Order: sequence, then C-alpha cells, then structure tokens
Amino acid sequence: MRSIIFANGEFCQTVNEINVTKDDLVIAADGGSRHCQTLGIIPNVLIGDLDSTPKDLIQEWQTAGVLVIRHPNQKDQTDLELALLHAQAEGASEIIVYGAVGGRLDMTFGNLLLLAHPELTSQITLICGGEEVRALRPGESLTLNGTPGDIVSLLSLGPGKSRIRTEGLEYPLNNEDLGFGLTRGVSNRMADERAVIQLERGLLAVIHTRTNQTEGGKDEEI
Repeated sequence: MRSIIFANGEFCQTVNEINVTKDDLVIAADGGSRHCQTLGIIPNVLIGDLDSTPKDLIQEWQTAGVLVIRHPNQKDQTDLELALLHAQAEGASEIIVYGAVGGRLDMTFGNLLLLAHPELTSQITLICGGEEVRALRPGESLTLNGTPGDIVSLLSLGPGKSRIRTEGLEYPLNNEDLGFGLTRGVSNRMADERAVIQLERGLLAVIHTRTNQTEGGKDEEI
C-alpha cells in the first residue's frame, strides 16, 4: 500500500503533479492540512497536536469521516514523525511526503533526518518540486530514471562510512566510502537516462534533482 503525507513545510508542486488514487492512504500531518485544503483533497487521517489546523476544518473533516488523531502539544515527536509511524503501522510499504522542507530550518533538518529513523523501514521519498530525497540501507539498490545532467548527491547519514557502488554517474564510485559529515558526494550528475546506486554498508541519503521535471520516470528502489 502507498501512503501520501502532506507536511507543514513549503509546497513545491503544481496541482497536476499530485497523483492521489482511491487506494492511497492520505495523511495530513497537522499544518499539512492547508495543502490538502488548497488541493481539494480530503485526507483519510489528520494527525498531530492540531495547533496549525483551523477548528472549523477539523470539524468539517470529522463530519466527512476523516480519522482525527490528536496528540498533546507537549510531545516527543514532530507531527511528520507521527504521520510516518502511523502510515507504516497501517501497512504502507511506500510513503511519499510533500511539504517536508522550507520554513523553519530546525523543522526541515529534523524532517530530513527522519529518513534515518530506526523504526521506519518503509520506502520513504521526500519530494519538493524537482527534488526527491530517499534513504538507502545496507544491501539496497536504487535506480534513478531521469535525464543526463540531473544532479545526484550522495550523503552519508550516520557515523562511520557508507560503502557505495554506482553506475551511470559522471563521477563513478566503485565500492568506495563516503564519510559522515563530508561533502565529497555532493553534485554528481547523471551521465545517461538511468543511474544505479548500491549501498553495501552504512546509511545513505540520495538526492535526485531533475533538470527537466517533465521527463524521466519514477525512481525505483529494491
């Protein structure tokens, strides 16, 4: 099952770029409700402390059958973390998140680090415009579909080194290590319409920045 989560950051997509089907589990992470409202989407779930969602909208959605999960203001998780954990608990193997970046820097940084959450094993993709971010764990491989010149940045997400092998990038890595806190993996580029990143060990963030958002297929993780 796929889940689509709307968080409270900047919304970088156009209406036509959002493809929500009846089979998707749609979750508004509190303030992400404003994006749902703008798009005319009624989520399946509204979750968080709900300090950023108007009371009349909460009531409207409850009447429409939306499951409202209210958490106290004094909580240990952000609204997005709660949404991600809920989506996974409901059986989502693929999670797409819109609105995870922009606004407060601490929230953006925290949202990006959720890719390294030890309890989150679902395939998670954070999307902002033509930029897509996902994490790779040991033994996983990601196929990027795009156009030559697309920027691909690889950043280690944890202490130690991430051992990586790539195909189809301008600066290839052949079972080489990228160290945590270093920027060697920033601003690589696709040399063809397809590139593959394989991770042997460590934890890796893969940021794919499309130079032509109208071309290229869906990236695939295995």
